[in-house]
Amino acid sequence: MASLPSLHPTSNSIISSRFNSNPQLSLNPTYSLALITPPSSSSLHAPSKTLCTYAVPNANNPRLHRRHGGASRRESSGSRHKTQPLHRDKKNQYQRPNEPRLNDYQLSNQNEPLRSDPPNIDLMDLCLDGKVQEAVDYMAQGISADYRVFCALLNSCGDSDSLELGKRVHEFLKRSPFAGDLELKNSLIQMYGNCGSMKDARKLFDRMRERNIRTWHLMINGYAVNGRGDDGLLLFEQMKKVGLQPDEDTFLVVLSACASAEAVEEGLIHFAAMKDEYGIVPGIEHYLGVVDVLGKSGHLNEAEEFIEKMPFEPTVEVLEALRNFARIHGDMELEDRVEELLVYLDPSKVVADKIPLPSRKKHSATNMLEEKNMVCPYRCTDPYKGETYEKLKGLNGQMREAGYVPDTRYVLHDIDQEAKEQALQYHSERLAIAYGLISTPPRTTLRIMKNLRICGDCHNAIKIMSKIVGRELIVRDNKRFHHFKDGKCSCGDYW
Repeated sequence: MASLPSLHPTSNSIISSRFNSNPQLSLNPTYSLALITPPSSSSLHAPSKTLCTYAVPNANNPRLHRRHGGASRRESSGSRHKTQPLHRDKKNQYQRPNEPRLNDYQLSNQNEPLRSDPPNIDLMDLCLDGKVQEAVDYMAQGISADYRVFCALLNSCGDSDSLELGKRVHEFLKRSPFAGDLELKNSLIQMYGNCGSMKDARKLFDRMRERNIRTWHLMINGYAVNGRGDDGLLLFEQMKKVGLQPDEDTFLVVLSACASAEAVEEGLIHFAAMKDEYGIVPGIEHYLGVVDVLGKSGHLNEAEEFIEKMPFEPTVEVLEALRNFARIHGDMELEDRVEELLVYLDPSKVVADKIPLPSRKKHSATNMLEEKNMVCPYRCTDPYKGETYEKLKGLNGQMREAGYVPDTRYVLHDIDQEAKEQALQYHSERLAIAYGLISTPPRTTLRIMKNLRICGDCHNAIKIMSKIVGRELIVRDNKRFHHFKDGKCSCGDYW
């Protein structure tokens, strides 16, 4: 029997199932419907005869019809085999008169597996409870999210530094009715910046057909936080070229970018332009931004003079910033002078930070290594053995050959020199990096989230590690992102 051609795009499967189930039905290659009768017992070798075929109108008289390729009426009347004719409905689908008619839903789903309805879950309640992973999993099962849910998911992904989870939310947003919403795209940029992926943020920014001034602010601030202040300043110049007028928030992110790039002169120029060119009166936040620009670059005397010339009394935040810069750059005299002022304003600020003490047990150092869709915790008190221990041991040998010298000043315990070096060797962030190196493909970027500030010795060690392993190592401590690559850090050794 010849293969069945398609008579109608919506009824092909129906016709095939009808005729394949009845051996008496067949279609010839010319799309004509034919009824074939089997041979009688007396003439087994005689060819089968077509009883009837489709009828076409006569060319001379449209009311008269003649049959093509079939037997005569006399021949067909003597047949012992009778079959009910097929009727065609309005949708060009063939069925018998006494056969139950299928509706559209049954026709479209009779060859498909049964689908279960999605569970009745409130995604907003899951977001409020912090169960972001569960909410995203339910969305993958077919539960639709509204505008508020997408806002809550993007904020939660940015706060938890979960890049892979944020990318999944981005994919769901692309297929939602809110794909073109500007504020949700701004939230995506903010999420990518908080997760340390400015490459994804810039890709989204370049593809946006519509941007507002907050879009530019988020991009500039993302570059500043991730140690790419130069890119942020270039973006600020591009923002002015498209005709956007800077406001107070614009200069806050611009000063942050200047501090990240250690662009002292440019930062002072932008601060002066606020009032001279744009008529914006600087607030205490802008003065604090200038202190960051000067202090990070090591211009401590200039920072102190700038604070003395402020049109209002310095706040605790300004004095704390100056004291921290003095401590980082080793100016103990300036640190003592600033502490005297802090005692006058808020005595509790000095006692807690004067002598660094080991962290309490409830604030023990914890690192989170994000690997694929899994986040692994590493604590400095856990016993690490096996491949991770061996990998770190081999790295330490390579680091020694590359010129690494342990800085035991960051070990506060009263132990001998060898024990101090061994304690530094097994800090939790180094264990997380060692495990990431043996559990991920080569050249894969490792992302490590630390709940405490990274120590200076680990900062120098990870710079050397990045050069040895040939990977980008991204460490987020409680202050900022550190992008280690080719032996350098994006913070400019300001940790």
